[in-house]
Amino acid sequence: MKFIVKFFPEITIKSRPVRKALVKQLRQNIRLVLRDIDYDVVVAGNWDYIEVLSEREECRSDFVSALACISGIAHFQYVREFTFTTFTDIVEQAVDAYGELLKDAVFAVRVKRVGTHSFTSVEAEREIGSELWQRCGAKSVHLKAPDVLVPIDIRDDRVWLIEQRVEGLGGYPLGSQDSVLSLISGGYDSTVSSFMTMSRGLKTHFCFFNLGGDAHEIGVKQVSHFLWKKYGSGLSVKFVTVPFEKVVGEILTNVDNAEMGVILKRMMLRAASQVMEGVGAKALVTGESIAQVSSQTLANLKVIDSVTDELVIRPLITTNKQVIIDTAIDIGTAPFAASMPEFCGVISVKPTTRAKMHRVEREEAKFDFSVLDEAITNAQVQTIQDVMSAVDKQYQGEIPVVRMPVGDEVIVDIRHPDEAEKKPLKAHGRPIKVIPFFALESRWQDLAADVPHLLYCGKGVMSRIHASYLLGKGHQNVGIYLP
Repeated sequence: MKFIVKFFPEITIKSRPVRKALVKQLRQNIRLVLRDIDYDVVVAGNWDYIEVLSEREECRSDFVSALACISGIAHFQYVREFTFTTFTDIVEQAVDAYGELLKDAVFAVRVKRVGTHSFTSVEAEREIGSELWQRCGAKSVHLKAPDVLVPIDIRDDRVWLIEQRVEGLGGYPLGSQDSVLSLISGGYDSTVSSFMTMSRGLKTHFCFFNLGGDAHEIGVKQVSHFLWKKYGSGLSVKFVTVPFEKVVGEILTNVDNAEMGVILKRMMLRAASQVMEGVGAKALVTGESIAQVSSQTLANLKVIDSVTDELVIRPLITTNKQVIIDTAIDIGTAPFAASMPEFCGVISVKPTTRAKMHRVEREEAKFDFSVLDEAITNAQVQTIQDVMSAVDKQYQGEIPVVRMPVGDEVIVDIRHPDEAEKKPLKAHGRPIKVIPFFALESRWQDLAADVPHLLYCGKGVMSRIHASYLLGKGHQNVGIYLP
């Protein structure tokens, strides 16, 4: 099995030393990701492309899914490689790969050559296309707008028959640029802005300000882990939790209502500016977009930014909300965001949209900054790889674990919809409900209270977390399915 990886165009216009460094980082990222699928995968570097080789043909779809989520790739191709002898041999391979697609279709053959041959690319296209037309029952040939395109590369004495082409993320290889600290709340905006910095090559750490207790923290850790697992190329980053409940309490108690939202954001930037030093970040990232909420006017953002000398990056600053939501759907974070409570937006009843510095400073003079210092001191830093296992330990307890249901238990598949659809759970005729973990709490009341429901997530970590949480809420009809 062979894939050819093509670089994002911006990489190819860099100076030779920079290009070599970017390609080296991309090669390392690809190897790191694909080793989880095939430990013996070969990732070979090249000035123009990267070759990915594996003996495990059965893992093709997993390779495609993984490569599509690695930044720095413009597109990649699955190729059938063989020795060039005659056009007839190429036709035989093309019939095997494209035969069914060509039946009754309008098609074209595209040949690219590298090296010295006794024929031109056009002559090769004419010879191969003619035989394919006769053998596959194609409707006709149309060079400009074919329904099916058969791309072939002839490189010296080797042939690459390109069976599949998949678009990549683009951008720069993750880790090739500086580190940043993303302020993530778990909603649409912060998850998309984090994805955007990751896809631009910035090593993105996560910082969560806990305003809403355990349920909010679990949700944000899950979506951060999801982003890292899918788009993080396996690079180790940090997840920082800053306990902000007391800070919010201090603001609610002592600050004028109109200035609450702006002052809360200023407190977050103050804290993040100190936390970022510990993870080596060079800038802060937020999901703010102009005029989306009251605190995100230009006047307010200027007042908010004035509390720090650090660079604050806002990837979404001029992006419309629907575009943000559509992006969240595309990258897989929308289901998380849809179930995430929004705490920052409800702190002010009548928030100001044109904050004045002298008013904000007057209100902050009433704030006990020892509360903020305490929050920063108590911040917890974890590697993103350990985030979910740490939550699992936090919720350890006596939870029924069932490996082979024998009664009237109902299995509840709580995996992310993408994973559940890709690998549907089969339990030998047992009743199965598919309820993503982010919808469990809202939909649990609709389940029969007198029937045991066993949560399934694959490895048992997320199911344990959510089973513990539901038990803590007083629900008794919950356990874990761990076949």
